[in-house]
Amino acid sequence: MKLRDLVYGLYARRVEGRLDHAQVPKHIGVILDGNRRWARADGRTTEQGHQAGADKIHELLGWCDETDVEVVTLWMLSTDNLDRPPAELKPLLGIIENTVRGLAADGRWRVHHVGTLDLLPPETQLVLKEAEQATLGVDGILVNVAVGYGGRQEIADAVRSLILEAADNGTSFEELAEMVDVDHITKHLYTRGQPDPDLIIRTSGEQRLSGFMLWQSAHSEYYFCEVFWPAFRKVDFLRALRDYAARHRRYGY
Repeated sequence: MKLRDLVYGLYARRVEGRLDHAQVPKHIGVILDGNRRWARADGRTTEQGHQAGADKIHELLGWCDETDVEVVTLWMLSTDNLDRPPAELKPLLGIIENTVRGLAADGRWRVHHVGTLDLLPPETQLVLKEAEQATLGVDGILVNVAVGYGGRQEIADAVRSLILEAADNGTSFEELAEMVDVDHITKHLYTRGQPDPDLIIRTSGEQRLSGFMLWQSAHSEYYFCEVFWPAFRKVDFLRALRDYAARHRRYGY
């Protein structure tokens, strides 16, 4: 073990020992950013960068389990990412499929897809559906895998679902206009029935949401971390929790 790793391990245990589990966020959203830049900096291929990022997910969920986090939303593929060249997109989708299969096979997590299935290839759709079905009865962390996800697309889909439901119930447009409110739209989001994220973490040093959970993040706290996602360590995760616990949440006031 390198001296640096030993020091980081000791520091992580120190931070974790001082962590108040009562102040831990119940729902954490993570923007897994920086796979390609990490690969370039380390002399690796883009595919190797995506695989390293996928491998890090299992570590993250283990840390979340240790600290009593209940819901984790992982942004694995945005709607914008679907425009990447086929030579990059096809291997990335394969890595995502294998990762989702692994999460389901682990037996500790309840997998739920958030995103627009119709935008994804049939094989990817099938993997997401099977993982969700296979883990329905799992009493563990709820893991939202955001694949083919865009915040604006989610809101548009929610409004469309709301309108279709009203049409099925024979509700007129005038009646719908009178009744629609924030709660009605919330009930048609991909995350319906779930608590909104308390904390959103973005790696790689970028300080923007890029459309991640636009509706749900109205009162979320943000934590921007300089390291690329594959290099994200337990000590970085614990620092995010410590920073969150030290804040006074104002809920918009």
